[in-house]
Amino acid sequence: MKIDWDRRTCARKGHVTYAPDDPRLRIRLHAQTALGDVWRCLRCGDFVLGEARGSGPAADAPLVPRGKVLRDLFVLRFLAVERAVRGVFIVLVAAAVWKFSNSQDAVRRLFDEYLDVFRPVFRHFHYDLDHSPVVGSVQKAFGYKHSTLLLVAALLLAYALIEIIEAVGLWYAKRWAEYLTVVATAAFLPLEIYELTEHISWLKIATLVLNILAVLYIALTKRLFGLRGGRRKFEEERHSASLMEVEESAGVMV
Repeated sequence: MKIDWDRRTCARKGHVTYAPDDPRLRIRLHAQTALGDVWRCLRCGDFVLGEARGSGPAADAPLVPRGKVLRDLFVLRFLAVERAVRGVFIVLVAAAVWKFSNSQDAVRRLFDEYLDVFRPVFRHFHYDLDHSPVVGSVQKAFGYKHSTLLLVAALLLAYALIEIIEAVGLWYAKRWAEYLTVVATAAFLPLEIYELTEHISWLKIATLVLNILAVLYIALTKRLFGLRGGRRKFEEERHSASLMEVEESAGVMV
């Protein structure tokens, strides 16, 4: 079943109607019925009862996301949610590292006590906790200096802040957020590839693929860094789109 994104969005946000000054366009967007005036929605194309929500020159008509543009916005908001979830998770990790740095000795003692309790249980299942990579990583962390752990917590918070800023900007389709997302995501790709050489997991592979696709998608579709005509072409496209959409909704050929 094909989803009609235009009508689905209008159902949630309401219709977008506009009365252009040009009589040629105005008469094609407007009709009179027994119930009153109706105006054609610039998003879904349906006629809506009541006064138009805006008026003025056709070139100043609102640029309403519809069709492919609306799907692009859906992708950006999907990435925004993913960034927001990751940012919150990193904040929690940073808080845990900071708390651990302030009670390192107590946590070490508690860990050793639980390790002694569970060692016979795991030995029964032929698993040696003393040679476990996870246990080894935790024990290694106990050797870090307090200042080192605080630095790690600060870096994690900075990373989380970038992720949350990206999420907000992408949700509102801000161009600066698209640049930030591409640069920040591309900067961490070498680290993600290196982690795969150390240990392969489906989660790491999925994350790497998602990030590569996100970089390519945003850079190409939004014409970043001079690609496909760059910012000039992007602005021309946006400027002409509002007039074009009014004309298309009115059934006028350009």
